[in-house]
Parts: sequence; structure tokens; C-alpha cells
Amino acid sequence: MDINTLPPEHDTSFEQPVQQLSLLPTPEVPLQFRLDAATRRRGLRHVAEIRRMLAEREAARTADGSAPLRPETFRSDRAA
Repeated sequence: MDINTLPPEHDTSFEQPVQQLSLLPTPEVPLQFRLDAATRRRGLRHVAEIRRMLAEREAARTADGSAPLRPETFRSDRAA
């Protein structure tokens, strides 16, 4: 009885590229900064409300004839 002790040659015709599997996606944001969807929506709604209020104030200021406050005005004063 002839027993072959060497493994058969590896057939490379069926090889596929090696893929690394991961069980869970790695978060890009640290845990203390992660928000759930409801908190995110509430925050975005609040930011939109603040922007609307600021736009209304600026529109009222321009309607009164006074110049709107711009950061550029303050920067030029500091540079002098």
C-alpha cells in the first residue's frame, strides 16, 4: 500500500483575494460626541431657528437704514 505523505499541489486557479471581515463598523466619532437621530434632528431644527432669527434681525436692521454688523468691520478696526 502506497501512502502519499505530501499534500497535493495547491491549485491556484480558484484563488480569490483575501478579504478582511469586520463584525462591527469602527466609529469615526468618539463615543462622547455621538448623537442619536432624534437629538441630531432637534439640534438641526434649533440651529435653523437661530439662523432664521438672525436673518430677521439683519433684515429689520437694514430696513431701518442702519448698517448690518459684519465681522469685517471689527477686523479692520483691530488691524489699525
